[in-house]
Amino acid sequence: MALDKVLMPVLDGHPDVFEREWPLRVADIDRYGRLRLDAAARHIQDVGQDHVHDLGFDESHPLWVVRRTMIDLIRPIEFQDMLRLRRWCSATSTRWCETRVRIDGCKGGLIESEAFWININRDTLMPSRISDDFLEALQRTTDVHRLRWKAYLKPGARENAAQIRDYPVRFTDIDLFDHVNNCVYWSVVEDYLSAIPEMLSEPLRVTIEHEAPIALGDKLDVIAHVHPPDSTDMFGPELIDRTVTTLTYAVSDETKAIATIFAL
Repeated sequence: MALDKVLMPVLDGHPDVFEREWPLRVADIDRYGRLRLDAAARHIQDVGQDHVHDLGFDESHPLWVVRRTMIDLIRPIEFQDMLRLRRWCSATSTRWCETRVRIDGCKGGLIESEAFWININRDTLMPSRISDDFLEALQRTTDVHRLRWKAYLKPGARENAAQIRDYPVRFTDIDLFDHVNNCVYWSVVEDYLSAIPEMLSEPLRVTIEHEAPIALGDKLDVIAHVHPPDSTDMFGPELIDRTVTTLTYAVSDETKAIATIFAL
């Protein structure tokens, strides 16, 4: 599995696919009315919390951190649409799992996603074993039970960057774990794409991997590299024919996260 992986198809009609609907609100859209990626990431996070609650495990498994999120923007979802979110587990291990979320707009917009979530012990704040009964519930939609972590991305260097921009960390970016929430990393991607809107004119895959937390007071730099076609074999053989952009989230010399952006 790599950046060009094929996401597990939605299990239409499966009784263990969790489903919710809610309207697309003004705070979630850009100036053109498109559902932003950071807002989509928040919806993915929110439906996950609802799913755990629906299964009855929000007291025993209340804390999760995301290690990687892959979002495919297939067709834009636009203002005044109704969002249909479906969530199910696509792979498990004893301490983490991968979950798929599909977001459909009633007008034809579509976002697909997959995220690697780690169960966190509320007392130690360390990765913790998922209870057997919860694991049994998650495994009803997958037969992959030996999920292992493998990083897809490597950071880019400052010396040959196409662009380096600072991104101020705000008090409102900080979450329950006292570090920058997952959704804020997607705001950085939206900020980058705002200068090159033509990248949003076709289906797009964005992947973010987290390596270390960002804290309030950190001086965050976003280091951009643009890899043209025929130089992108490092990202997977299927991507050799297209441009791949990477964003490295760095505090001084420490890499905090890495994002990739490319056309599907």
